[in-house]
Amino acid sequence: MGINRCNNIMDFRSVARRRLPAPVFHYIDGGADDEWSLRRNTDAFNDYELLPSHLADVSDINLKSTLFGQPVDWPVMIAPTGASKLFHRDGESAVARAAEAFGMPYSLSTVGTTSIEDIAAIGAHPKVFQIYVLKDRSLTRNFIQRCKDSAYTALCLTVDTPVAGNRERDAVYGMMATAKPALASVPSMLRHPGWLYRALVRSDMELVNILQALPDMKFTDMSVKDFIDGQLDRSLTWKDVEWLAAEWEGPLIIKGVQTVDDCRKAANSGATAVMLSNHGGRQLEGTPAPVDCIAAVADALHDRLEIICDGGIRRGTHIVKALALGANACSIGRGYLYPLAAGGQAGVEKALEMLSGEVQRTMALLGCNSVAKLDAAYVQNRRRLS
Repeated sequence: MGINRCNNIMDFRSVARRRLPAPVFHYIDGGADDEWSLRRNTDAFNDYELLPSHLADVSDINLKSTLFGQPVDWPVMIAPTGASKLFHRDGESAVARAAEAFGMPYSLSTVGTTSIEDIAAIGAHPKVFQIYVLKDRSLTRNFIQRCKDSAYTALCLTVDTPVAGNRERDAVYGMMATAKPALASVPSMLRHPGWLYRALVRSDMELVNILQALPDMKFTDMSVKDFIDGQLDRSLTWKDVEWLAAEWEGPLIIKGVQTVDDCRKAANSGATAVMLSNHGGRQLEGTPAPVDCIAAVADALHDRLEIICDGGIRRGTHIVKALALGANACSIGRGYLYPLAAGGQAGVEKALEMLSGEVQRTMALLGCNSVAKLDAAYVQNRRRLS
């Protein structure tokens, strides 16, 4: 089955599984520990029912919105994910071009395989850079200045990774944190010689933003990923967020928060937006699904923060439910990584077309002609009714 026969995001997952070496597929697909949080991120949407309002004029459905002070064609953004060239030779650039075609923000990861500057050159829609406050503040300042020079719209600080989560699938299938395969993964890698050539000969999968920031450093005894892991500062506090906000002086998103208290601290520290997220179920096992966090945060802080639901989105109905609960936007990760692996830019564009079509159809059937009108009147939690 190719991408032309894909009817939903999970169909793209099936194609991606065949096209990637097993360790790389499971690196996309897996979560932490028993993967309860990973499954719950999507399953939690089933706890919410949509409440249609009939005989409403839905001849024209308006999905346009604003995010980070910029107009967007629909309230969905591309979440930052690392090393997209692991999954397709065109990597981040393919996804950024697809995002541009659909008028939505694109987020580049610090551990991306395409440079800050190359992504900035793709189109005019908002660009976001996902950043860490590292022990070496000069490295963080380097990223900030490059984003300023490249006219990025916002920074996104990930705060839920003081240590890496226990991703057992990576150990089982032999996935290492670099492009070099572990012994257990060699048979699967050999069945995908094109991937292996790009990884080991062409060095397509280097973390170029780190290498460009440290041109004089030689990574001979450690990988770039090991260097970043060593740079992550477990002593980070909200004071460091205040420092980052002052250095950046623009829209700042805090990614990985889930409680009202942390979101309030984010606002008090200079953030303008939060991504309610458990890192796709890849960090702390047993955390709530992001969709379950929306209503409380929106009730408390809707006038101070933009709220983005990040995690588990596989359908347009999921997006509509999140917006009705109080989110300003949603972000997708695996929702574009599976299509990227399945078909590059064409795969991502087909997936985005499907999702946006599902959102428009859902809005029409719901009796709501604008995302600006979505509110709690259109959704209920079925568990709270029992």
